[in-house]
Amino acid sequence: MIGIGARIAHPKYGEGAIFGEAGAAWRIFFQDHGEKELAKTYESYEIIDPAPENASGGIELEDVISAVENVFDQYMESPEPIALGDKWEGGTMELRPGEEGLKGKELPIETFFHKIVMLRDRLRVLEQNINSHKVLNDEDKVNLQQYITRCYGSLTTFNVLFDSKEDWFVGEKKG
Repeated sequence: MIGIGARIAHPKYGEGAIFGEAGAAWRIFFQDHGEKELAKTYESYEIIDPAPENASGGIELEDVISAVENVFDQYMESPEPIALGDKWEGGTMELRPGEEGLKGKELPIETFFHKIVMLRDRLRVLEQNINSHKVLNDEDKVNLQQYITRCYGSLTTFNVLFDSKEDWFVGEKKG
């Protein structure tokens, strides 16, 4: 049965997992092509693993969780968790505006750190997608890579938050 949670094979995009719907389209994550919306009426899907069924005819939260875990297991690397430096654990980041009368903001350093790590991971995925892109020529890939390297360089300020130097951002090397 095709539906949310099913793993399918598509003639152009390869293996994918259906994780949602958008009107008359399935939202499918493909390992080599990312997220796509494809018509539910398309007849050339090959079902690898059918969608989970249940008595109510709907989908249960546990089934969605299982489908998402399956997508991560099938298609995503499972990196070790990135550790925040010990001295920052339990800390608070305080932002104070320069203009009097405006309210500042406090947030846990862990929350900010998590967002920095997510940004870094997304830059890495972008980098992989550029490197494996079938249409871009080598010169285009190098030009796009330079922008990513500069982004890493701009983010080196946040290296102070990381527990391990191996997790740091690294920008362009001079000389």
